[in-house]
Amino acid sequence: MRILVFFDLPVKTKEESRQATQFRKFLIDDGFYMIQFSLYGRICSTIENAKQHEERIKNHLPFKGSVRSLIITEKQYAGMNILLGGVKKKDKKVLEGQISFF
Repeated sequence: MRILVFFDLPVKTKEESRQATQFRKFLIDDGFYMIQFSLYGRICSTIENAKQHEERIKNHLPFKGSVRSLIITEKQYAGMNILLGGVKKKDKKVLEGQISFF
């Protein structure tokens, strides 16, 4: 499973910029990686684990803006097509086979 987080946050004022930065730092600290600007993803072992991370995001939302999440399977994620640009080094590092089950 993967959880994707899409966001569009205002950064016109110093406070808005600070909140946007804190939100991005939270995502990274919670194990998310940047797919594109304002699009972060995280591999989760189960749907329950993905929903737990979604709840954690809800507890760290900024005051303004738009934040959305989408939980998808590995097969759905693998079906993504890159229409312009290429695979980034970070994309190669994060693969389904890296999930450890204990």
